[in-house]
Amino acid sequence: MKKSRLSLVAVLALLGAAQAETPEQVAARMQWFNQAKFGMFIHWGVYAQAGGEWKGTTNHAEWLQLTAKIPIAEYTELAKQFNPTKFNADEWAQLASDAGMKYMVLTSKHHDGFAMFDSPSNPYNILKVTPFGRDPVKELAAACAKRGLKFCVYYSLGRDWHDPDVPTGSPGNTHFPPGSRSNLVDYPDESKKDFAKYFERKVKPQVRELLTQYGPIGIMWFDTPEKITPTQSAELLALIRGLQPDCIVNARIGNKLGDYGTPEQEIPSGKSTQAWETCMTLNGHWGYNSHDANWKSTATLLRNLIDIVSKGGNYLLNVGPTGAGVIPPESVERLREIGAWLKINGESLYGAGMTPFGPELGKFDATKKNKKTGKPEFVPGKEWRCTTKGNKLFFFLFKWPGEKFVVAGLKGKAAKAYLLADSARRPLVLAQDGAQLTVTLPAAAPDPLASVLCVELAP
Repeated sequence: MKKSRLSLVAVLALLGAAQAETPEQVAARMQWFNQAKFGMFIHWGVYAQAGGEWKGTTNHAEWLQLTAKIPIAEYTELAKQFNPTKFNADEWAQLASDAGMKYMVLTSKHHDGFAMFDSPSNPYNILKVTPFGRDPVKELAAACAKRGLKFCVYYSLGRDWHDPDVPTGSPGNTHFPPGSRSNLVDYPDESKKDFAKYFERKVKPQVRELLTQYGPIGIMWFDTPEKITPTQSAELLALIRGLQPDCIVNARIGNKLGDYGTPEQEIPSGKSTQAWETCMTLNGHWGYNSHDANWKSTATLLRNLIDIVSKGGNYLLNVGPTGAGVIPPESVERLREIGAWLKINGESLYGAGMTPFGPELGKFDATKKNKKTGKPEFVPGKEWRCTTKGNKLFFFLFKWPGEKFVVAGLKGKAAKAYLLADSARRPLVLAQDGAQLTVTLPAAAPDPLASVLCVELAP
């Protein structure tokens, strides 16, 4: 008992030190993240081998083991076939760079419990089970470092279908009752599961491995805190801070800890000064599904990026490589198109501040109900968004307004305006009446995706 009490005291002391960080220390750790704005999420693992299909059903992906109710022994046989010989870390990192992304987050261990890295503490990993015999985390960390990308890792915290001690769900929760996200095929009795055993046996050793084997890790991107206790969240954060103080930790470490929030598959309706990051898929699945052709258009993806940055957030956009280790061509095409746009207009997003306006973002309309949820519909305000940087306002025009762009609520005096697509930066005609600014534009939009108008304010 004495040893346990001393351990808890040590944990709380370390956590207290972390929470006592000065605003300057927190800002220094978050600086690159706040500058980056755009990152690549990669959901890749054994499940990719099946391509979303299992015994005639075709709507599976990274949850394959659970959704298809596959026993561990059978899933392990699938793992033994996983041999992604076409995987090329340099190609993946180069694609992220070409897309204008500044960081990469790889699933080092998803809910199936299979480690996609060399894990000395647990043999259920890509080097020990598969014929591949290579460490993707090591190769991607090196490839990202060559290109100046921050390398980050995802780790499924509260779900692990290979471990016997991981209960899920909550009593009284109609959507996620006890056991609803657990492996009940191999471990049907939730009452016998002890999360603390799993936490000590697997989570802590593997987090330590990830933070000591691969150089600097930009983000420990946790998922599904589920049953983790406040003390365990605090201990895990203290472990990370002790090993890599500059490593950012997302809020899914649980219990209101972590550096930033992570809305999933949605964009918040308003702006926020608190750090946040929307993670979203390119089609309808995180992991590879060969039957999913529901690809978002480049225009939609770009609009999402702009909308998110104008509200103060980051955009973590997912790709799901195949079992052979190939990023689908539909993903590659869209990412390269975004990258081409960013080469011209990137200054309007990287390191940019949120909109100084707000009405253009829109609001919820209680008179319009969503047919599926019954909740009020969100109605966008304007067909433009705005970011700031120093004395510059960047207006993203999704729909070309014609020869006049008018904006109200301007604070300050406009001194100059031009289009970023115009390499000569030729000045446009301005007319300002108090807080209302009118800019005379060319008759046609210079960019079919989104044209960026820069307005420089007088000192």
